[in-house]
Amino acid sequence: MSVTTVPLRPVSKKGLWLIWIGVIALLGAATAFAFHVTPRIGFEVVKEGTGNSPTKADVVLVKYEGKLDDGTVFDANEQAPMQVAGVVPGFSEALTRMKKGGEYKITIPPQLGYGDRATGPIPANSTLHFTVTLLDYRSEAEVRAMQQQMQQQQQMMQQQQMMQGAPGGAGPAQGAPQP
Repeated sequence: MSVTTVPLRPVSKKGLWLIWIGVIALLGAATAFAFHVTPRIGFEVVKEGTGNSPTKADVVLVKYEGKLDDGTVFDANEQAPMQVAGVVPGFSEALTRMKKGGEYKITIPPQLGYGDRATGPIPANSTLHFTVTLLDYRSEAEVRAMQQQMQQQQQMMQQQQMMQGAPGGAGPAQGAPQP
């Protein structure tokens, strides 16, 4: 069995540099293309907040107004609690960049909003514009603890009301004439 060898000419140093320049140019073009094609939110700080930013696992309390491109207000709220992970991806991303007490203007492209589906007054493929103030935020565990505490307080109040209105209770029955 014989093996045929083909002699290869050595690559000159000048040719090697051209190859590396070509590879770098190709990587630069690919990065620029990916950066340009990837949808991003517009995020403008109107008033800087303080402290840390919420995480995806937190629950936030926000004041917001949402508008469409034509200026139509599709939603607004003075104090809306919401789970950061439970909103559209663009709004969630923006919330994780905010700080308590800060005011922000965000623009969410359709790909990071509702996409090609219409939702209530929001047409399909709509860019969403929000003015948002982050009033406060808490971890999900803190919110659950607060809810449990409130439920316990309500139960105690109901028991007290029942005891006051029951025969032999500490107070007069409801609707009973007062002396």
